[in-house]
Amino acid sequence: MTIESKQAVLHRMVTPEHICPFGVESLTLLKRAGYQVEDHQLTTRSEVDAFMQDEGVQTTPQTYIDGQRIGGYDELVVFLGEK
Repeated sequence: MTIESKQAVLHRMVTPEHICPFGVESLTLLKRAGYQVEDHQLTTRSEVDAFMQDEGVQTTPQTYIDGQRIGGYDELVVFLGEK
């Protein structure tokens, strides 16, 4: 019998000038909910801007579960049933 782990992909801003607190909290929420997190750190402003343009989003962090975009921090809170 195998136990399948829950997987999530998180894209968040971690630059020398700024570590996004919503990204840190998203990572914490996912881990607390039992997810193995593939943590993609966007380390320059140009990486952040390119990611947002490519994904058609206006903010980071962005979380993906089972290949579906959950959204930013607020959407993740709702998805996980957090308050």
